[in-house]
Amino acid sequence: MIAEHDDDAPLVLLANFASPVPARLDASEAVREWSAQAPRKIWLARPGDVLVSPVPLPEDFLRYAGLLLGLPHDTVEVVVVPDLPGTGMPQAIRHHGLGENLMSLARRHPGTRLLPIVLDGASVALAAELGIQVFPFASGRPGADVLSTVDRLNTKTGFRAVAQARGIRMPEGRVCRGGELPDAVARMVSRFGRVVVKADRSAGGLGMRFVSRHGPAVGAERDGTGLWVVERCVRHTKEVSVQCVVEAAGPQVVFSGEILTRDGSFTGYRSPLRDVPPGTIAELEGWGLALGQHLAAHGYAGPYGIDALLGADGTLYATESNVRRTATTTPQAMVTRLSHAAKRPTPAWLIAKRTTRASHTFSQAVQRLHATGLAYDPAHGEGVVLYTGSATGPGTHWRYAVLGHDRPRIEELESELAAALDLVDL
Repeated sequence: MIAEHDDDAPLVLLANFASPVPARLDASEAVREWSAQAPRKIWLARPGDVLVSPVPLPEDFLRYAGLLLGLPHDTVEVVVVPDLPGTGMPQAIRHHGLGENLMSLARRHPGTRLLPIVLDGASVALAAELGIQVFPFASGRPGADVLSTVDRLNTKTGFRAVAQARGIRMPEGRVCRGGELPDAVARMVSRFGRVVVKADRSAGGLGMRFVSRHGPAVGAERDGTGLWVVERCVRHTKEVSVQCVVEAAGPQVVFSGEILTRDGSFTGYRSPLRDVPPGTIAELEGWGLALGQHLAAHGYAGPYGIDALLGADGTLYATESNVRRTATTTPQAMVTRLSHAAKRPTPAWLIAKRTTRASHTFSQAVQRLHATGLAYDPAHGEGVVLYTGSATGPGTHWRYAVLGHDRPRIEELESELAAALDLVDL
């Protein structure tokens, strides 16, 4: 488990989805979509914690999560800091005049620390302003080398360089500037027939394009100095990942699983990883530990992961690293908390995002789950959790987690859930 608490000291959980590390801050639409998922961070909270969120957490969702966690929702303070377009969350805190309030909350308990969802220079500076340390760094203040390493490994080019040095296999690719993109794409397409074009700094499939011989030509980017990666498009059977953590004792594998996507964008995840050769899992986890050794050597502590493709010929190819808390780490922490409380510590689980054709408020959807016997049952350690809450009405999305004792069981529960909430694929 990626531990968010290692003692009784509270945390300030900074849901800083607006950070320049995963993507450019001028990608405002993507930042808004990511920020809308901030309510899921309540699953990391313990009594005395402060959750700093870019969006409000509805009372019905707070009560729901609190009941499942055994956490009275009034024991966690929620501070809402609306996103300020083009800036990170710490600057938004200052803009909205919330610094003094946050400082007062942070200093209620001795030893309170800041846990940024994305570690960046602005969050470290905020911790200094609040007079608290940054979790989980023993020194309390990650230095410039740590921040530089994190920033670099959240880029496609940064990971390619470390992967090459650490013996991590990647698809053949070419790095270029935005002005060189048409020529680079043309050359790669002539070699491989189909390529994928990725902005150097992007997350969740943002801006990813697939280009083939018979498709439209790719033009130069307006920002001709920005970096891009053009890779051979690997025919694959699965998209997978390994999620790890660097602790005081070194890097550890936490979990692995299958990534679910549509047109390159993340839509869900299944764990544990199944239907792949044991040697493939061992190779993937070995890559995770190799990257962790690099991170540890630069002073990093905390979660990270590697995404990869399992080629049609059985060859594994890494595609990117994410040195931050991602769309899977918080749900996995939630699954671990719930399953340990139920004394069923190793469930199969999945998370997914699907569209509804029905109109249910959050409370009505929860009632529907209970009426159909699908709601998570702590006595049996299985069922469905609506882990972010959601706006409702036809065409909107539910994000949910399904826990069960094995893969067939979670697939059975998900099928029943689709019928209960009238869900369709994106």
